[in-house]
Amino acid sequence: MTVVECQQCPMTHQQTVDFFEQHSFFGMSKEDVWFFQQGTMPCLTPEGKIILESPGNIACNPDGNGGVYPALKKSGLLDQLRSSGVKSLHVFSVDNPLCRPADPRFVGYCLSKAADCGNKCVWKASPDEKVGVMAKKGGRPSVVEYSELDDARKAQRDASGRLVFGAGNICNHFFSVDFLLDVVVPKMSTMFHLAHKKIPYADDEGKTVKPESNNGVKLEAFIFDVFPMSRRIAILETFREEEFAPVKNAPGTATDSPDTARQMVNLLCRSWVEKAGGQTDGDASAVLEVSPLLSYAGEGLTEHVAGKTIKVPCNLGP
Repeated sequence: MTVVECQQCPMTHQQTVDFFEQHSFFGMSKEDVWFFQQGTMPCLTPEGKIILESPGNIACNPDGNGGVYPALKKSGLLDQLRSSGVKSLHVFSVDNPLCRPADPRFVGYCLSKAADCGNKCVWKASPDEKVGVMAKKGGRPSVVEYSELDDARKAQRDASGRLVFGAGNICNHFFSVDFLLDVVVPKMSTMFHLAHKKIPYADDEGKTVKPESNNGVKLEAFIFDVFPMSRRIAILETFREEEFAPVKNAPGTATDSPDTARQMVNLLCRSWVEKAGGQTDGDASAVLEVSPLLSYAGEGLTEHVAGKTIKVPCNLGP
């Protein structure tokens, strides 16, 4: 079963549904793909008044990736999941082509620990990497944002030389359905944060003005805000080169761009082929991609590539 959230609803909802329909739901049954929309919140002035973007139109913003919880509840999908016998969810929300959906190792680990929450992490590459980390805050499991750590804590290392605050959050989570319904839903109203932003507004003549500095606040929630509510959380560290190739920056950027993500996919798939006894022929930068229909994480490739030379670029499929 696949549940798809439209992050900029309702602006992109129909486009998302149409895209899945045009691609025949990527081989899945239409009945097993459920769509729901992220919510919005009104933008406010620093004094708490609602901002008009134009005459008769309230300025609104998506309510953050933590809006997934009220959206699931409001859409009826959370209750439908429970009634359908679904026990847990794997949620990931960073553009990451190396993410392993419904990873049996991660889900199985969380289930073996009787966890109601789980977080898959990669260790920070350096003290200055701008990612939040898993830590205890007020005695409760939390994601501590990069901006919340002082320089001393960012650089703090243990006796082996490893970063003490190094469990980088990559937005790859496990939740039990019971936890979301019984614990998170009743507390959703406490999850919103204020973010000071530049918000287009209607002037005295009704014309929309784009401000040059922050003029209002947006309300948004973060998906990891529920971690402190957890009775038992499981944290699994994984290898960056195998599971984390974020796309946050524009093409041509040296880090976290489509180019670097494409190269990480290439390197990982080449390593799978070589481990299975195959070789590649072609430029090192030419992308070799192994279709997930052929192998989920490099397993079962021997019979397809052993003793063979794969010409790249290539999409190796069944």
